[in-house]
Amino acid sequence: AQGFASAEEFLTSGALTGRGVVVVDLRMPGMNGLELQAELTRRNVNMPVIVLTAYARTPTTVRAIQAGAVAMIDKPYHDNDLWDAIRQALEKEQAEWSASELRRELSDRAATLTPEELAVAELVIQGRLNKMIANQLGIAVRTVEKRRHDVLAKMKVKSVPELVNIFHIVRGTT
Repeated sequence: AQGFASAEEFLTSGALTGRGVVVVDLRMPGMNGLELQAELTRRNVNMPVIVLTAYARTPTTVRAIQAGAVAMIDKPYHDNDLWDAIRQALEKEQAEWSASELRRELSDRAATLTPEELAVAELVIQGRLNKMIANQLGIAVRTVEKRRHDVLAKMKVKSVPELVNIFHIVRGTT
């Protein structure tokens, strides 16, 4: 655990590039907890946020949860409440990190495809047959078959449904 005197100090600390969970108070000097949460979202920082407050109001709680807070805990709180929220946030962070790592790995594989292979892959995942792809791209069916084979090999899959799943993951459409 690492503490910061203010949200601004946290934002300039370099901690945003790491992994973890952010526990903030709703009322802090300078930027408040919800403003920090919004700034993390704006900066595309995917650390789960837990908000502590002695001033819980329904609209504020709704705003925090809608913005992605894992929990909003009223003070005074029981230690177990905070630890349970931290455990839940760590599980969420681990799942998101794993999904992000998978997406990066699959994107790296897709980046190895040549423009010609990518053109074939796009048409394959649209469900087009080799002959249709050949006609559309103005190439021989044998060339389509070779590129299709190379695409499956580079993407490390054995079937078109697996290829379709990978492209959905890479594009964030799953």
